[in-house]
Amino acid sequence: MAAPGSVRAGVIDVHAHWLPRELLALPPGTVPGGMNDRDGQLFLGDHPLFLATEAMTDIEAVLADTLAAGLGARVLSAPPFAFPVYGPSEADEYITAYNNRLAEAVSSSDGMLAGLGLTRVDDVDAARREMTRLTAMDGIAGVAVPALVQGQSYGEGAMREVLATACGLDLAVLVHPMQLPRPEWTDLYLTNLIGNPVETTTAVASLLLSGVLDELPNLRICFVHGGGCAPTLIGRWQHGWHARADVRQGSTHPPAEGFAKLYFDTVTHDPDVLGLLTARASRERILCGSDYPFDMAQPNPVRFLLDNGLDAATLETNARQFLGIQLPSRGT
Repeated sequence: MAAPGSVRAGVIDVHAHWLPRELLALPPGTVPGGMNDRDGQLFLGDHPLFLATEAMTDIEAVLADTLAAGLGARVLSAPPFAFPVYGPSEADEYITAYNNRLAEAVSSSDGMLAGLGLTRVDDVDAARREMTRLTAMDGIAGVAVPALVQGQSYGEGAMREVLATACGLDLAVLVHPMQLPRPEWTDLYLTNLIGNPVETTTAVASLLLSGVLDELPNLRICFVHGGGCAPTLIGRWQHGWHARADVRQGSTHPPAEGFAKLYFDTVTHDPDVLGLLTARASRERILCGSDYPFDMAQPNPVRFLLDNGLDAATLETNARQFLGIQLPSRGT
């Protein structure tokens, strides 16, 4: 990150979304019609997202909402619909445009914002070029990436090498699901209510059981939505690792040991689930998240955490460690 001391003091929300209005069309190959404004409300194709367009696109609105939430700063990343996973080679121009606009927004925010840029995950050379460019951008701390692409996650192939590239460049990685469709989830918003946690859980398991952390011990990676279902399944994975040679063939360490090295945000919507997460994960790896400005956002993210046993100083320290940013100088 080019300006490691520029983020304001206070609790840092690492999981918030922003997309400039001129990029609402989304990368080539995504949803027909992209994201679009209709009388001040945001749509994905013909589907309403139930949020005001300005909350996603207007930096001044983002800054005002950040202050109203009692946060020191927010870390912005693209909404998952903008991840360049469909026809990715045609999306390079979109990726460049988004990252440039994100850097502009962050650098003009007086320390209230940081950013996580876009990158391809299908082509390691393309990812390395863009991530190297991000390291020179003021206020950009890392990248946001999907949990799954065409049935593959981070245990193998280009996606695993992208993590190695990010680690080598000292960039943070935020893993966000994409609400991928399945025939049994066509109604009742199940692609989000079930699909998003399952995507994240799959990515966590892939990372832990494939030996990625053996290879990349300094990787700073965060899984949103409280890690999905992973906190409830880590005991099952642990048992499987000890019981079956095929489960442990990729990693030399049991999954519970690796789990303690991962970062997780706090968008759990339930104090008991938050308690389970903090019991399974390291307290030093718990990060404030909100999922702003979506309808599934955690309302009052700071109050939710303070009311349930977490303290502001630890949350800020954890976020700065994840992002690789320093405390601001005294008097700023």
